[in-house]
Amino acid sequence: MFSQCLGCFHWIAGWIGLFAFLSYVLPILAIAVLPVPDLKKKYGATWALVTGSSSGIGKSLARRLAQQGLNVVVCGMTKDALLAPAVKELQKEFPEREFRTVASTLAPGLPYMDAIAKATDDIDVQLVFNNAGYIVTDFFEVSSLDAQLGNLECNAVAAVKITHHFARRLVTNKQRGAIVFTSSAAAAIPSPFTSMYGATKAFVSQFAACLSVELKPCGIDVCSVHPSPVASNFYDKTHQMDAMDFAKTFAVGPEELPDEIIKSIGRCHWRDIGGFAIVVRLAMMAVSYNAVVTLFAMLGHLSPDFQVRARACYAHPRASA
Repeated sequence: MFSQCLGCFHWIAGWIGLFAFLSYVLPILAIAVLPVPDLKKKYGATWALVTGSSSGIGKSLARRLAQQGLNVVVCGMTKDALLAPAVKELQKEFPEREFRTVASTLAPGLPYMDAIAKATDDIDVQLVFNNAGYIVTDFFEVSSLDAQLGNLECNAVAAVKITHHFARRLVTNKQRGAIVFTSSAAAAIPSPFTSMYGATKAFVSQFAACLSVELKPCGIDVCSVHPSPVASNFYDKTHQMDAMDFAKTFAVGPEELPDEIIKSIGRCHWRDIGGFAIVVRLAMMAVSYNAVVTLFAMLGHLSPDFQVRARACYAHPRASA
């Protein structure tokens, strides 16, 4: 009897595992072979807004949207030296397109929504790309609270405010559109030493999934994309970590992302892009999240990043645990 029950369990578990695998892989394969949609034509749009568009993925997105005939609101930090040159470069490359610049840092207490609202008050922004984000690396309690809250504001709170503003306008005006969030493979796994980054990316992924259900009947597509590591300013010298150096070995150029992101819009709600993100997701499907966290907690103190930071910050039992 026991052997029969065990055999039945294996049979059921096998079919569940196969269904889970196919339900994940088949949409990825289908989207991979589909053509890149024309967002201007698909949504009848004339304007798009991209945050964090002075460099990296954001700049590549702005360029690709302009290639599709869209005007773009380019948003970057107030003191970002790359913002003005990026806009100048885009304007030179696409003289027939209009680019509006919003220079406002997405930080607590700053009036960035006022700046965005003012810059877009007289235009219909039907495509919103919440792309801005950065990472704070260190033990959570060692880095300043202001640094952590700033990371929270830029990566998550600002995306909520921007999305609320434009989703309300789209619904009120009965316009079709799309709202896209740049999340990360870090949303799927524990992210020690970058706790706020991992948490905010998990938040925007779940937020996008919930909004997708609400806004789809209104003709508004919502999508969260989870790129594999991207070779950009994200990996600068202020973030010296072995874990990030390891991830960087898998990094691709930001110019490879826009078409894959655009392919995802209206075709899926979550999209893992690149081998690294796909492998992480499959691994997390095979093992419970609780088990992964437990394993990380048991072995984390052995990592070079843990040892270096524990010794450098202060004498702490963790350093020699």
